[in-house]
Amino acid sequence: MGNFLAGKVVAVTGAGRGIGRAVALAAAAEGAKVIVNDHGVSVDGSEPSSEVAAGVVKEIEAAGGEAVAVADDVSTMDGGQRIVDTALARYGRIDGVVCVAGILRERMLFNMSEAEWDPVLATHLKGTFTVFRAAAAVMRRQKAGTLIGFTSGNHQGSVSQANYASAKGGVISLVRSAALGLHKYGVTANAVAPVARTRMSAGVPMELKEIGEPEDVAALVVYLLSERAKEERITGQVYTVAGPKIAVWAQPRELRAAYTEDGWTPEKIADFLPGTVGTDPMPMLAQLEAMAAAASAGERPNG
Repeated sequence: MGNFLAGKVVAVTGAGRGIGRAVALAAAAEGAKVIVNDHGVSVDGSEPSSEVAAGVVKEIEAAGGEAVAVADDVSTMDGGQRIVDTALARYGRIDGVVCVAGILRERMLFNMSEAEWDPVLATHLKGTFTVFRAAAAVMRRQKAGTLIGFTSGNHQGSVSQANYASAKGGVISLVRSAALGLHKYGVTANAVAPVARTRMSAGVPMELKEIGEPEDVAALVVYLLSERAKEERITGQVYTVAGPKIAVWAQPRELRAAYTEDGWTPEKIADFLPGTVGTDPMPMLAQLEAMAAAASAGERPNG
């Protein structure tokens, strides 16, 4: 047992499997008391079971740690609140929440149904909000705490997962809003965009050049939950961890601007925009074109 998180109480959603489980185990191994949340569903959100959360609690206890299972659905306000209430009832405080829970329902945009859109947004984005909202109210009073949301490189866009990409982009904006709104209360908020071998990544139709294990991601999360990260004033950031690589994403900002003195017309914009304001190249589009070329040549595309 380490002591990187000694004395802290941490809740982890989606903690029954994959990255969430690795985060829960790592936090416990570093001294945290852990609320293990998992609704226990399959990748598409069906077949809920509470057994997976209880199983991780047993693993933590077998290793000498402390944990409690909560099987609530984070896509409901009551579910998010119950996770935080369980921490308060059992341990008297909540120092960190890590929102890993997510599902996939893959479909091209022009074929995507409401039943494929709503649950993905509800689990990823609303599921982060419900837990952040409940935890933030407590952390504000404590004058301390850490919120960690999980996003994805797919926030840049996705060919067949517009629902997932939209939810993950929303998580980034939620994290940045939390960082701004809670800064004066001593609360930090950051996002992690992992690239790791999990149930979800198993269906990626390409050979990823940079990919790691859930334990790599867990190490970064433990650091972000720690006092060391707080001392460095790390907040409002998005980090990718992919095996041996850790990267930070740029903050949104304007690239170029053009001005007119007497108002814009479509004709004037047509003259100004391409050559003066220009565009920002879309890396995912270039990657898509390269993948298409590889596929047409009978090769497995790289990502």
